[in-house]
Amino acid sequence: MGKPRAIELFAGVGGFRLGLERGGWDVVWSNQWEPSTRRQHASEIYTTHFGDVGHTNRDIQHVLDDVEAGTYRIPDHDLLVGGFPCQDYSVARVLSQATGIAGQKGVLWWEILRLLRHSRPRFVVLENVDRLLKSPANQRGRDFAVMLSCLSHEGYVVEWRVLNAAEYGFPQKRRRVFIVGYLSDELPIRVSPSKWITQEGILARAFPVREANEAFQVDTGLDPDIVLSPDLKSLSDEFGVGAKVTPFSNSGLMIDGNVWTRRVNPFFEHRSTVLSDVLELEDEVPERFFISDSDLDRWKYLKGSKNEDRVHRASGTPYHYSEGAIPFPDAVDQPARTILTGEGGSTPSRFKHVIRTESGRLRRLTPVELERLNGFPSGWTDVTGISDGRRAYMMGNALVVGLVQSIGEQLLPHAKSTLTPTSEVHTKAVAANS
Repeated sequence: MGKPRAIELFAGVGGFRLGLERGGWDVVWSNQWEPSTRRQHASEIYTTHFGDVGHTNRDIQHVLDDVEAGTYRIPDHDLLVGGFPCQDYSVARVLSQATGIAGQKGVLWWEILRLLRHSRPRFVVLENVDRLLKSPANQRGRDFAVMLSCLSHEGYVVEWRVLNAAEYGFPQKRRRVFIVGYLSDELPIRVSPSKWITQEGILARAFPVREANEAFQVDTGLDPDIVLSPDLKSLSDEFGVGAKVTPFSNSGLMIDGNVWTRRVNPFFEHRSTVLSDVLELEDEVPERFFISDSDLDRWKYLKGSKNEDRVHRASGTPYHYSEGAIPFPDAVDQPARTILTGEGGSTPSRFKHVIRTESGRLRRLTPVELERLNGFPSGWTDVTGISDGRRAYMMGNALVVGLVQSIGEQLLPHAKSTLTPTSEVHTKAVAANS
C-alpha cells in the first residue's frame, strides 16, 4: 500500500513538502498561486525541485470550482497540509490593523474548508502566525474560535501548539501556531485532555513539554474551558466581544466543540543550533552584503532606541514616538531573530539582520544563510532571474522545515496503522460528498 499520501495548499517554495518527505510521507499534489504577481517565483522554485507533475499554479478558488464541476480531480490523500497565507495576521503589523479572517487573505480559510468537505482527508496540519489565536483586536480569539468550530462541524478533533523553533534546537526564533486535526474515528473514543496535550498527542510527542502544572493534573473529568457554539454566525458575532485577552493559550485540544487550553513550557535537552552554525565563510560572501561606512549612521539610528516628536505625513498631526533598541549587530552565539519578508535589499532597516564578521566588518545575511535558518538546503531559492531580495522575501514567508518533519514523523504511525488502499479512500470521499 506504500506511503501515506499528502496534498499541499499554499505550497510556497516547498517547506511543508520537504518536511513531510523527510518524515516518510508521499506528497502527491500541490497548489501555489500568488495573486497580483506576474511572475510566480514561489511556484517556479517549487517545480524546479519537485517537478510540475501534480502541481497547479492557479487560484485555489478556480481549482476547486473545477473539482466540484467534475472537470478536475485532486488525487486521493490521507493528509491535507498548508501554511495558509497570514498577511492579515503578520507579526510585522500592529494588531489593531489586522483585519482577521474577513480580510483579503483570511478568506482563504473558507477554501481550505471547502476542500476538506470535498475530500475528507483523515488528517490535516495547518500553520499560521501565533497572532491568529488573538485576532481580531476587537474580539480576541474570534477567528481561531470560528476555525475550530468549522473543523468540529466537519468531524475533526483538533490540537494546537504555538512553537518557537529556537526552543527545540533550531537556529531561528520563529514562532508559529501548528494546528493538527484528525477525523474523530482516528482517535481513541476516550481521550484525556491533560495527557493528550502534555504526553500523548502528536504535538506533545514531537515537541515535549515540562511536567504539567497542578491546574492540569485533573484527568478526563476536567470540564472544558470553552464551549464553542455550532452556529457560526452567532459565534462570529459574539465570541470575544469586550475581551482584553484571548482565551486560547499556547496549547489546547478541541473535541466536539469542547475546548481545553493551557500554557505549556518546552522541554529540550539537546544542543541548540545558533546563528553562527549557518554562516558562510567571510571570503565567500559577495561585497554587496557588506555595510558601507556611509550607511552606518543610518543603520545605528534605525536599530537604536527612539523617544521623539514626529508629524504624521498624511494629516500633518504631531505625535510622540518611542521604541526600544534592538541588537546591533546581532549576536551569532544565539538563535537568530525571526526572518521577515523585508529582509532583503541593501537599504538600512531596523529589522534586517546584521552581523560582525571575524575581520570586524558588518554585513547582512545572504540568501543561503536565510535558507539555512529555515532548514532548507543551501541554494534552494537560487533560480534564474530571482533577485537576492526576492529570495529573502521567500524565506520571510517560509516555515522551519524541521518542525514539519517532526510532526510528520509522529503522525506517520497513525496513518500507517489504518492505511487504506487509494481506491477505498476515493470511495469514502465520494460517499462523504454525495
